[in-house]
Amino acid sequence: MSQPKRTPLYDLHVELGARMVPFAGFEMPVQFPLGVKKEHEHTRQACGLFDVSHMGQLLLRGPSPAEALETLVPADIVGLPEGMQRYALFTDETGGILDDLMVVNAGDHLYLVVNAACRDQDIAHLRDHLPEGHEIEELDRGLLALQGPLAAEVMARLCPEACEMVFMQHGRFEIDGIPVWVSRSGYTGEDGFEISVDAGQTEALARRLLAEPEVEAIGLGARDSLRLEAGLCLYGHDIDTTTLPVEAGLIWAIGKPRRPGGERAGGFPGAEPILHQVAEKDHTRRRVGLLGEGRAPVREGAELFDAEDNGIGVVTSGGFGPSVGKPVAMGYVTIANAEVGTTVYAEVRGKRLPMTVSKMPFVTPGYYRGK
Repeated sequence: MSQPKRTPLYDLHVELGARMVPFAGFEMPVQFPLGVKKEHEHTRQACGLFDVSHMGQLLLRGPSPAEALETLVPADIVGLPEGMQRYALFTDETGGILDDLMVVNAGDHLYLVVNAACRDQDIAHLRDHLPEGHEIEELDRGLLALQGPLAAEVMARLCPEACEMVFMQHGRFEIDGIPVWVSRSGYTGEDGFEISVDAGQTEALARRLLAEPEVEAIGLGARDSLRLEAGLCLYGHDIDTTTLPVEAGLIWAIGKPRRPGGERAGGFPGAEPILHQVAEKDHTRRRVGLLGEGRAPVREGAELFDAEDNGIGVVTSGGFGPSVGKPVAMGYVTIANAEVGTTVYAEVRGKRLPMTVSKMPFVTPGYYRGK
């Protein structure tokens, strides 16, 4: 069994007292001495710093990188303006989701960020299927996520130009003389910035950010509860090769030009089943939000039932939502039970706990879209 890899911040995490765990092939901090609940609350109220350097960072170069990537994803990449970022999905021939990723139009090339657990397979997938003349470069860079309602105040002191960007915009700047690539985005539902930096300068940048009074180091535990409250999918849990984008509630990730009647309709793996679901709306299940009662969390894998004791689905992510004050979950249920307000029952240790189908996100997003 191979040893887990380490991000450029491993030594800093240990110095800060993190509890390290294996995650996606890396040793990562699950929590710091503050504890998961307080880390979650601090991010919602002030500003948290996350190490996401385990994610894969890639450059796609060639004569027509946007057109090339569109052969593998249903997103509108050709129409993505320079300096903007877009969410995309790698799909397979059955319409299932191989991974989700972020794509930046960096001018003459694309900058991609892929999930750590799928990194090697994504790189192989790209190299095997991109049109001839296009190449993928894997980068040795750290990636930090500065997240929370005070993230912009912190960034205004260190890199004021980055604060002029809006949600999903990307730019190249410097912080204390360190060159950085910054996107105004994140995975918590809050305003924030994801900062890519050369591996050798990652620790210096992290220490600089942590020196700001609003900023605390945050681990994977709080990252998970924050993204769940924000209604964001986690690959391998809420989406995988058994789920199609429409039933996963990700129809917005299928660009309008790629849909039936669009100027570049189809042309990606699994286009036929995916676009059939777009046109006919005949899928049999849907990803929904679920709000529980009391304090007992409902975890991934819990089966869901209707009032007549019929099995209707399964929970794919779940836990207690510190900002919501209730158990929150998401999962798949039959269309008949997917309407907001429907009561379903989750089986937890032999008991059936009532949950209400709810709108997502469970918290009001703080994304900055301009004044």
